[in-house]
Amino acid sequence: MILTCQNLKVAFGDDVLFQNVSFQIREQEHVAIVGPNGCGKSTLLKVITSELSPQEGSVTFGKDVTFGYLAQYQDTEIDKDIYHHVLHANEEILLLEKELLSMEDSLKEVEGNELEHLLNRYHEKQHSFELMGGLSYRSEVSGVLKGLGFLEEDFDKTMDQLSGGQKTRVNLARLLMQKPDLLLLDEPINHLDLASIEWLENFLLNYKGAVLIVAHDRYFLDHIVGTVIDMAFHTAKSYKGNYSAFSEQKRLILLTKQREYEKQQKEIAHQEEVITKLRQFNREKSIKRADSRVKQLEKMDRLEKISLANTSMKISLEPDSVSGNDVLMVEGLKKSFEQRDLFSDLSFEIHRGEHVALLGDNGTGKTTILKILNDKLEADAGKIRLGTGVEIAYYDQEQQELNDENTLFDELKDSYPNLTDTKVRNVLAAFLFTGDDAFKKISALSGGERGRVSLAKLMLSGANFLILDEPTNHLDMESKDILESALNGYSGTVFYVSHDRYFINQTAHRILELRDETLYSYLGNYDYYLSKKNEAIYQVTQKEAEVEVREEASQGKLSWEEQKKAESQKRKKQNEISKVEKEIETLELRISEIDELFMDEETAKNSAKLNELSAKQIKLKDSLDELYEKWEQLNEE
Repeated sequence: MILTCQNLKVAFGDDVLFQNVSFQIREQEHVAIVGPNGCGKSTLLKVITSELSPQEGSVTFGKDVTFGYLAQYQDTEIDKDIYHHVLHANEEILLLEKELLSMEDSLKEVEGNELEHLLNRYHEKQHSFELMGGLSYRSEVSGVLKGLGFLEEDFDKTMDQLSGGQKTRVNLARLLMQKPDLLLLDEPINHLDLASIEWLENFLLNYKGAVLIVAHDRYFLDHIVGTVIDMAFHTAKSYKGNYSAFSEQKRLILLTKQREYEKQQKEIAHQEEVITKLRQFNREKSIKRADSRVKQLEKMDRLEKISLANTSMKISLEPDSVSGNDVLMVEGLKKSFEQRDLFSDLSFEIHRGEHVALLGDNGTGKTTILKILNDKLEADAGKIRLGTGVEIAYYDQEQQELNDENTLFDELKDSYPNLTDTKVRNVLAAFLFTGDDAFKKISALSGGERGRVSLAKLMLSGANFLILDEPTNHLDMESKDILESALNGYSGTVFYVSHDRYFINQTAHRILELRDETLYSYLGNYDYYLSKKNEAIYQVTQKEAEVEVREEASQGKLSWEEQKKAESQKRKKQNEISKVEKEIETLELRISEIDELFMDEETAKNSAKLNELSAKQIKLKDSLDELYEKWEQLNEE
């Protein structure tokens, strides 16, 4: 056994953070700790590493077990460059390497028996060096740094030249090179781009030691963990399986507990009615019977009420007005910083009802594009046009315009004075601010809580075009589910930047990838994008395709007649594409109408009608899939 935690309790005064927390971690086991923000996940890691002492319980490591800990916030100051800081993660290898080099020099100066003796020692040391991975150690250091997003020219930088996120990545690289028996990782992917997250995912999948990780990336957890420890309700419960398996198991358990509670409440109400009746008879026997039932009720082990409000809460997110079909047209966009081109000649369009995710490595300019679209930054070149009736609401993490002196309730009420108090409380509850939380001061909120308030305000804006920059950062699992549900029911247009692959998978209709200063478009969610990217099949933007045709024509590859024929065929294809797009819109509308019929109370009672609607919807979805395939084929042609 690598680690055993027994009956841990942490409290701050009378406020119990968690108690009766017990679990074990075995060799090579990969375990996630999940739970709402503030439940004590990071605190539990601090208890395990002895940074914090629990009021009760014990932490026991197996014999000779080594562990490495990556805290969520750290600021390491060192005098080495980052390459050598990571290189010195394993001093034993470096010392042995130094000893071997010294022995090689000595071999040149000795002879006879002394040479033979030294050679034997050298071969023994060299064998040990190879077993420790010494031959590939330096290249592995470079590989880990590059995998976590550093370029080779970054290797000679010192910590004081790095941002907070970069420092965390350096410390993560050093920790991975130490290869302890147990990795304790607190939000390791917060400062990683998609490529680095995928690299870390593969690294941990192949890691020979055990891993205990706190992370909010559900896609990441689905791929790397086999056990989930849930820290909800001030204690811990272990579930076998990945995050999706845990989520379904927990839903069923909570549903069962809720039904048991409701059943018990009905029994209590029934007994109380019987007691009241018996007492009304006002006879000696009936009063005795009533008293007996009262005693039985007092002895009853009352079940705790299980609230499913958070997981079942839905926000109705609808625009106040409908925009035109063409929402955003961008042509020839260019931006440079300090003589370095971020991107140039970017062209794309977004149409009404689309949910488009913008992906790309850190530093490629994703947030810059959003800022340009919202007049927060000026482009060097290019045209941006908004369609008819487009109203934008922008979520920018760096500029959350919240009044620190306001309570949460006042913040929403001031922004939307026409809302009823009930509506304000319901919206706050949807973002997990319940009860007295509504009257907390904005100044007392954490970064994640401020983000949730900003999202709540955004959801009430009534805009028909939402532009979101990393909307799920610092949100817990339940908040992400609520946001996903809201966006999936939203009939307006959404354009967002996110590193949350699960969120992208659930909400994106189309993906634009910013790579090599160019945009690549994929019609589908993250899984579709990944499969197409892995197959190295992608479609270039329409602008690039037009440039290619003009260049070929100018080089004389097409005669005038051939060019006219090609342009005619192209127009024909474009007309076919427009026709297919209209058919797709029609089918999607009909499917949505059926979805609304499913919610109708009268329809829900009519099983024959439900069967008929289900059959019709399945047929429509099959037709829609065929149209999507046709649309892709036409675009590729």
